[in-house]
Amino acid sequence: MRIAVYVRVSTQRQAQAQTIEQQLERLQAHCQIQDWVWHEEDIFRDDGYTGSLLKRPGLDRLRDQAAQAAFDRVLITAPDRLARKYVHQVLLIEELERSGCLFEFLERPMSQDPHDQLLLQIRGAVAEYERSLRSRADAAWATPEASGGHVVTLDEASVWVSDEP
Repeated sequence: MRIAVYVRVSTQRQAQAQTIEQQLERLQAHCQIQDWVWHEEDIFRDDGYTGSLLKRPGLDRLRDQAAQAAFDRVLITAPDRLARKYVHQVLLIEELERSGCLFEFLERPMSQDPHDQLLLQIRGAVAEYERSLRSRADAAWATPEASGGHVVTLDEASVWVSDEP
């Protein structure tokens, strides 16, 4: 059985914190339990790419190779690592399954059972909600003049400074 794995983090801070490596360690442990082997070239990763877009280099390579029936199974830790929009999750899963790939989430294996499908929908909606909250918070920090202050940037950290005494 030929296994492909997909891992993603959306920010450089996450990439530097080695959360990609943590995902890979969890996937590797799962494969060892199942007695599955993957090859380095079958790891598809996107460091610092948002899950709200479908255009990502690692995901594009995975989709291209899956379309050529290069894999039997694709492993990923969780649905939000695949995509932050439920509609994108479903589109990608269906595309990979049409290519003959079984798709498996490590955190919560999914089946065609209606309960599992409902759970996937709920998790997709929550992922979209989390992303919209994060985007709103980022936008609020990006426009300090709207709140009467300014942002001082120190290395990678932002500090809010009020202009009022």
